[in-house]
Amino acid sequence: MLFRPSVESDLDRLLACAVDDGISWADPDRLTGFLADGQYRHDHIWIAEQDGRVMARAVWWSFAASDKPMALDCVYVDPSVEDRVALAADLLSHAHEVYGTRPAYHVFLPNGWRERPAVAAAIAWRQEAAARAGLTFELERLRYEWTPADPLPAAPGRLVFRNEDDDEVFVEAFRRVAEGTLDHETRQALATMDPADQARQDVEDYKSMPGERSWWMLAHTPGGDLVGIALPSANNGGPVVGYLGVVPEHRGHGYGDDLLAEITRFLAGRGAARIAADTDLGNVPMARSFERLGYRNYSIRLVLSPAE
Repeated sequence: MLFRPSVESDLDRLLACAVDDGISWADPDRLTGFLADGQYRHDHIWIAEQDGRVMARAVWWSFAASDKPMALDCVYVDPSVEDRVALAADLLSHAHEVYGTRPAYHVFLPNGWRERPAVAAAIAWRQEAAARAGLTFELERLRYEWTPADPLPAAPGRLVFRNEDDDEVFVEAFRRVAEGTLDHETRQALATMDPADQARQDVEDYKSMPGERSWWMLAHTPGGDLVGIALPSANNGGPVVGYLGVVPEHRGHGYGDDLLAEITRFLAGRGAARIAADTDLGNVPMARSFERLGYRNYSIRLVLSPAE
């Protein structure tokens, strides 16, 4: 079995890998579209090849401007393969060795997926393969959406929102908001990074998104104390709640609702037909905030990542 990154001449064979088992997958339209705009790259699509036939395929996603793979999007193994777990695990491991990192695997699932036998079976072998390749930590995130059919949140009027052009001001705000956060990814990063470096990385990551940097806002009390961050943004699917957070000394006063209301009103005012958002299953305060402000939980994002 030959494990290698794909090249342009492999495109027809890549498109023939039909993933039709109901979980997140790179269909032909997505594959060709993302290859065209740079979110997929041939050196981020790996194949297991035998006698000229693609027996397995793994597709990693990244921002168009990024050279590094950021998330595993799709794992496919040909139905004729007897041990698809072993082959998928080998394919991921070969790619990880070249990348020098193990990007998380993001799987999009319907609510109640454990009670759906076909979906549960489709993810089960992929979970095992990912675990063998070092992606042993499992995190569920709730996916929310707001549409104009939902009530527009009222503007509470308790906070003053303003834009700030200086990235370093946002770095400091991100650093403060990260203290005691319930967000798993931030806590995981802080276990190995200096808080200022982690905050600076967050700022750079959000700047890489399609949303405008000029949309970012800091929220203050009328007296001028920093309360939090409100980042309306966008991804390739459209407008999103990019980020929001409250500094520790102002938590417990419902300001998260104020930040979310401002983000929602801002994006709705720009004509958003849909606003998407995610939060960790364990971040109950954030989930409750989404629900209070009219967002609907429509699916689950399962994230498989390294434990360390």
